[in-house]
Amino acid sequence: MAHEHKLEIFRGLLKFKSNTQKIWGVLAFLTLVTAVEVVLGILKPESLTDSYFLRMKLLNWIFIILTLVKAYYIAWDFMHLRDEKSALRRAIVWTPIFLVIYLTIILLVEADYIYNIYKDGFVTWNF
Repeated sequence: MAHEHKLEIFRGLLKFKSNTQKIWGVLAFLTLVTAVEVVLGILKPESLTDSYFLRMKLLNWIFIILTLVKAYYIAWDFMHLRDEKSALRRAIVWTPIFLVIYLTIILLVEADYIYNIYKDGFVTWNF
């Protein structure tokens, strides 16, 4: 029943000779994505902090997207999702994606509400 794991990443663009080489390749990719996140977090370019998309800074969107890329790739390679049937892959991958989108929308709505409360001032009711 056991079968060999595919020794390639990025849909066959990089092929490795052993599992050890593949692990180092995946580590290099994840390190690169993390380094981009850290550099952006330290530098905070004005072009990304002054621009907004859906009322949230572009820099925050980049962090969310890069984090999802890392999570997806870890599941794809280390949990061997690539070797599973497509229905199982979709069930495992799409469910958290929808949940993350839902959570992001809820956080944006609540953050906008809190921002407006602080901006306009808190009004109490006299009963």
